Amino acid sequence: MTLTNESPGAAAPFAPPAAGDVVVYRGLTLFDGTGGDPRPDVSLVVDGPLIRSVADEADTAAALAAGAELVDLTGHFVTPGLIDAHQHLATPPDRPAAEAVLRRLVHSGVTAVRDMADDLRQIGDLARAAMVGEIAAPDLHYAALMAGPTFFDDPRTHQVSQGAVPGQVPWMQAVTADTDLPLAVALARGTYASAVKVYADLDAGLVAAITAEAHRQGVPVWAHAAVFPATPGEVVAAGVDTVSHVTLLAHEAALEPLTSYKDKPPVDHASLVTGRDPRLAVLFSRMRDQGVVLDATASMWESEELTGDTPESAERARRNSELAVALTAQAHRAGVELATGTDYETAPGEPFPALYEELAFLVKRCGIPARDVLRSATLVGARSAGAGHLTGSVEPGKLADLAVFAQDPLADIGHLRTITLTVKRGRRFPRDAYTATATATRSRETR
Repeated sequence: MTLTNESPGAAAPFAPPAAGDVVVYRGLTLFDGTGGDPRPDVSLVVDGPLIRSVADEADTAAALAAGAELVDLTGHFVTPGLIDAHQHLATPPDRPAAEAVLRRLVHSGVTAVRDMADDLRQIGDLARAAMVGEIAAPDLHYAALMAGPTFFDDPRTHQVSQGAVPGQVPWMQAVTADTDLPLAVALARGTYASAVKVYADLDAGLVAAITAEAHRQGVPVWAHAAVFPATPGEVVAAGVDTVSHVTLLAHEAALEPLTSYKDKPPVDHASLVTGRDPRLAVLFSRMRDQGVVLDATASMWESEELTGDTPESAERARRNSELAVALTAQAHRAGVELATGTDYETAPGEPFPALYEELAFLVKRCGIPARDVLRSATLVGARSAGAGHLTGSVEPGKLADLAVFAQDPLADIGHLRTITLTVKRGRRFPRDAYTATATATRSRETR
């Protein structure tokens, strides 16, 4: 039944195309994200939001004969859509700022983001608006957070719980041994979260109990690499799906017992920066064997925010960058799957996102081959977000999430900056459309 006064709702100018709206992308060189070599002169057939075929000459000919739109990408290099596996878009909530970040991301080849806990009231609406096309944005996969009660005097927990009590909201819960964990996980699921994030001030037993209950309910667990007092080894032993922040793994070699998130002990820096510390070798072996993904955020300590403006903050950042280089490279050599998260963003006036900096750091500082880094930024990133069945590789049946470059980023990771087009769920986002919008915005702001 249709009511005559039913509102059509908000405009959705970026909505995915409908099934039956067929586009052929022809002549491109394809890095499909599955691990194979790039393939030249490939054609892709996209039907609505989905990839219908890859390098299928018969289907390409049939689509063109039926009147499909043709997009000639001769000379261009195509990858799956990129994924930033660690963002915070609503701490505190600021809808215009978040939309500006998302708009830049989607025009830079980023088709999905893993949001690692925020005010999910806003994130949930941003995720909905991105999916249906009300805003220009990547898809958002987000976590509901659990931590010990002592964590909830952190100012950020108040920023994301405005109007309520920090630790007592479904998206950010204080957990103790007395918590009804089946109910707590169900409340987290009710926020439409993709995962539970285990954060701080929880012992090994609670980390394991949360993880077991979340998995029983079919919910992945994303954890800080050290949860304090739970060590990295205990976090991995709990069976979590991903761990974040490679420098926190250094606490597997802490010189004193771990106590709380706010009281981190020193680590064996001299041994760790060799990239051959045996304690980390054991940990990385277990992570590899269990399939635990490492969201390294390796370049984070070179951001302006963490470098700071004092000699002390700069030295702290330098030492942590040294750790990030050594441990990320060691993890990669050990066969640990890496996802490419950032946990920061470049300044609003910058043309490209922090994800480009992370990928360059992994290649140039950590010595990881560009082929492996692009796989981390696509298929592994999708798996880290629980979306590997939807996106992350260019295969029939998956979402038509693509990044198109004028030059090959495998030859030079700096060629990410030659992005010309993003396709997200079949909807095209030309880079020059973003450039024109950004230029107009800057012009208005300087009047």
